[in-house]
Amino acid sequence: MAEKLSAVKGMNDILPASVPRKEVLPRNTTWAWFDDVVRRVMARYGYQYIVTPVVEPTQLFVRGLGEVTDIVEKEMYSFVDSMNGDRLTLRPEATAGIVRAVVEHNALYNGPLRIWTAGPMFRHERPQKGRYRQFHQLDVEALGLAGPDVDAELILAGRALWRELGLIEGDHYRLEINTLGDPEERRAHREALVRHFERHADALDAEAKARLHTNPLRILDTKNPAMQQAVESAPKLIDFLGEASRAHFDSLCRMLEAAGQPYRVNPRLVRGMDYYNRTVFEWITDRLGSQGTICGGGRYDGLIEQMGGKSAPAIGFGLGIERLLLLLEALGLQGPDAAPDAYAVFAADDAPVRALPVLEALRAAGLDVVAHAGGGALKNQLKRADASGAAYALIFGADELASGQVTVKALRDGTGAQWPRPMADVAAWAASLKS
Repeated sequence: MAEKLSAVKGMNDILPASVPRKEVLPRNTTWAWFDDVVRRVMARYGYQYIVTPVVEPTQLFVRGLGEVTDIVEKEMYSFVDSMNGDRLTLRPEATAGIVRAVVEHNALYNGPLRIWTAGPMFRHERPQKGRYRQFHQLDVEALGLAGPDVDAELILAGRALWRELGLIEGDHYRLEINTLGDPEERRAHREALVRHFERHADALDAEAKARLHTNPLRILDTKNPAMQQAVESAPKLIDFLGEASRAHFDSLCRMLEAAGQPYRVNPRLVRGMDYYNRTVFEWITDRLGSQGTICGGGRYDGLIEQMGGKSAPAIGFGLGIERLLLLLEALGLQGPDAAPDAYAVFAADDAPVRALPVLEALRAAGLDVVAHAGGGALKNQLKRADASGAAYALIFGADELASGQVTVKALRDGTGAQWPRPMADVAAWAASLKS
């Protein structure tokens, strides 16, 4: 027997249902429900779907994310193409690839874009609950739009998503926002940060010392208790903002207040990529232990030009789908039953052939119908029908076939009632099964 192979650690399968809905919710049922909710919310806000490759040139992420970010330095899955020697990388995030596509295809020629995508990303980090080496991310971007009204729109689209999923403001999640200012303001703040942390070098851990002259802003995001005093006393970026940056942030705050969206200004809130400027935000939960961020985003007005396109503003957010589904699971918000409308059972040798046109007509009428496979006693087939969660069993036996009828048996109303339906008039009774 050949050696049994297993998936790569941190890269997980998402399997179809193998048990009844009433016992354990199939994982992919929740995924399908989440996908449906996302599509509805994105359409409501006018965002269109886009697909980009899973593999991109390595230089795309080096240029877009920054050489000294954790992702580029430690976490990317990169390799050399054996065919032509190109350096390639499995995408660790979606924004850089989206911007590359927009620039390459001159997609902003006819005006701004509101787009979204979802799919697998890859990071080589220690797998833990909700964090995997292959994970799935929802990414939402508004490109070519500069105002704080778009910042507010994206944040409120996130709120709409939480509400559709059944999450409750304040109990299950909260919003934190900050501004990173413009590049020149960040440079002045960066210099002040370096001077401050140099004066507190004894309090810095090894990771902070490594970041001191490369990415000191990330020191503010430390979870090390021994560094909290030095971080709390560090210069705040908001004190370095110019008039335009401050007006942008103040306008965003007013818009959120007008929309009834509570928020907390967190001056320590930063993002892990170099391309962010001005507005940054995170949706936080206390229901997943230390892994509290379920969604993060911000403005990146310089990235399109940095990728070779004409200068254009942009803002977006990303969320890890696995982590969000863990939150929904913890709260018992795992979506509706995905059971079929009907389950067909066969009690005659030629029943599968005779039943096929009926089942296809029901499916064409909009019903979800599962046909039993593998034969077996009628009693066992009916058990499978009940276990499927279907509302009805459709019994095709010798008597039914002889009279040109189907016996419809109710499975979910507790009565077990059954009645005949003519096979020649499927359209007339298909709607009654759906109602």
